[in-house]
Amino acid sequence: MNASDNITESQENYWSKIEKSVLAPILTTEMVLGVLGNGLVLVVKVVCKDHFQCLYWLPLFSLTLSDFFCSFLIICGSLLAVLSEGQISPWCEVVSLLKFTFITSSIGSIAVLCVQRFLGIPSKGKRLSVLMAVACVASWCTGAIFGAVPVAFDWIRYDPAEMLCAVFWESSYSDMMVYILCAFSISIFVPFLLILSCSILTRVGFGKDVSSQGDLSSITPLLVILYLFCYAPFAASELVLLGRLDLSPSPEWLRSLSSVMAYLDCVLNPFIYCTNKDFRKAVLILFRNKGRSVLPDPVLTGITRLEI
Repeated sequence: MNASDNITESQENYWSKIEKSVLAPILTTEMVLGVLGNGLVLVVKVVCKDHFQCLYWLPLFSLTLSDFFCSFLIICGSLLAVLSEGQISPWCEVVSLLKFTFITSSIGSIAVLCVQRFLGIPSKGKRLSVLMAVACVASWCTGAIFGAVPVAFDWIRYDPAEMLCAVFWESSYSDMMVYILCAFSISIFVPFLLILSCSILTRVGFGKDVSSQGDLSSITPLLVILYLFCYAPFAASELVLLGRLDLSPSPEWLRSLSSVMAYLDCVLNPFIYCTNKDFRKAVLILFRNKGRSVLPDPVLTGITRLEI
C-alpha cells in the first residue's frame, strides 16, 4: 500500500514538473506581450489620437484597459501561482473577483461597440452616447458584483489546473446552478446576443454605421471572432460543470486550456489594432517623436567672426 502511494505521488510530481516547464514559458510570453502590447495601444490612443479616426473610441478604450489589467494582474498572478504552486489569501480572492470582472468588461465593451456600429452612434456628440458610456461602466460593475458573490460565500479555492483561485462547489448543486445561470444570463448571454445580432445585421447591410472605411472600428469583426474563439473553452468548461450533478469539476485539461486561451485574447488584441493602416501610422509617429525627444537638437555654442 505504501509502495503504490509512493508511485502515485512520484507520478503526480513528475507531471506537475512537466506542466510547470510548459505553462511557465507560455504564461510569461502572454504576460509580457499583453502588458507591452496593450500598454502601447493605450498610449497611442491617448497621445496620438489625432492621427487616426475612431468614432467609437469609448468601448475600444474600455476593452484595451481591461486587457491591460488582465495581463498585468491576472496573467501575472497565474504565473506566480504556477511557480510557487499556489496562491495565498487575500490575493486569492482578489484575483478571482478581478478575473470575472475583466471577462464581463471585455464582452460588454465588444457588445457596446457592435451596438454603436449598428445604430451609428458615435462615442461623443449625441445623447445616446451617454447611454453607451453607462453600458460600458455597467459591464465592469456587474462583473465586480458577480465576482464578489463567491468571495462573500467562501466558495473560492485554489485550482492548480486553472492556475489561479476559482469557484469550487462543495455543498449544493442548486446554489451552483442559480449562480451560474444568473451570472451567465446577465453578464455573458445578453452581451453575446447583442454581439451576434448586431454583427450579422451590420454585415448584411441593415446597420447605420457612419464610420469611414479607414476608421479603427473596422477591426470589430476580427475582435468578435477572436473573443468567441478564445473564450469557447471557458464556456465549454462551465457547461460541463452544469451537467455534473455530483459537483465534480470539469476536466483539468479543459480548465487549463480555458485559462490559456482567455489570456491569449488579451495578447492578440493589440496585433488586431495594428491591422488598421492609420493606427499603424500613429504607432510609427509615436516612436519617431520619442526618438527625437531622446536625441537633443544641435545647439550653436559659438560664432566666429570673419573679417574681410
